Amino acid sequence: MSTTEQRVAVVTGAARGIGAASAVRLAAEGRAVAVLDLDEAACAETVGAITAAGGKALAVGCDVSDAAQVESAVERVAAELGAPTVLVNNAGVLRDNLLFKMSESDWDTVMNVHLKGAFLMSRACQRHMVDASFGRIVNLSSSSALGNRGQANYAAVKAGLQGFTKTLAKELGKFGVTANAVAPGFVVTDMTAQTAARVGMGFEEFQAAAATQIPVQRVGVPDDIANAIAFFTGENAGFVSGQVLYVAGGPLN
Repeated sequence: MSTTEQRVAVVTGAARGIGAASAVRLAAEGRAVAVLDLDEAACAETVGAITAAGGKALAVGCDVSDAAQVESAVERVAAELGAPTVLVNNAGVLRDNLLFKMSESDWDTVMNVHLKGAFLMSRACQRHMVDASFGRIVNLSSSSALGNRGQANYAAVKAGLQGFTKTLAKELGKFGVTANAVAPGFVVTDMTAQTAARVGMGFEEFQAAAATQIPVQRVGVPDDIANAIAFFTGENAGFVSGQVLYVAGGPLN
């Protein structure tokens, strides 16, 4: 832990779900963690979990789709925790609908939070990584990148994040920075609960139905994804870059 305890990580969308689990896991790995979400007050539970376990964390409110807010947030992290050299781009929203019902606002909101947000955060943090000759960027894709009914916007951004990841790996590799993507399958979060509601199913029933289609016969939990993120952000993962890891309980086709 002698090297990792000096690293500063930023996790976006970290007030709950996969982001919160990832922030807690990275803190347990020895990082100081900036817990970033739209509502700074909503980060209190994640920060509390980290500090209660003896870790160091900072709550930061930021709209990742707003360039000025992103720059300000990253400057604050650098000033209060240290230069961020680990970035997990997890922030996301859903605006599900069939194509003929999907509004331009539904499309733009999802594009801006997921894809523009990852771009802005990566651009702001990479300068600190380059200066340190070390960096780890993990972008959250999804099995929906392969296409999913009612999610034209979400599928498009999650596929886009894979291309974005591979490009970052090529551009930043010579500076000691890796970029990888984790693509979850069905994971129990508030977002999947929203999907269950959209299709008119109870969440427990929805989970049970999903589990029958997964080779390991269970749905995922946020810690399953945090485990993969911990690997990609680790000191020993420097020769792994530009990869997309589906964490979905088995092959998807």
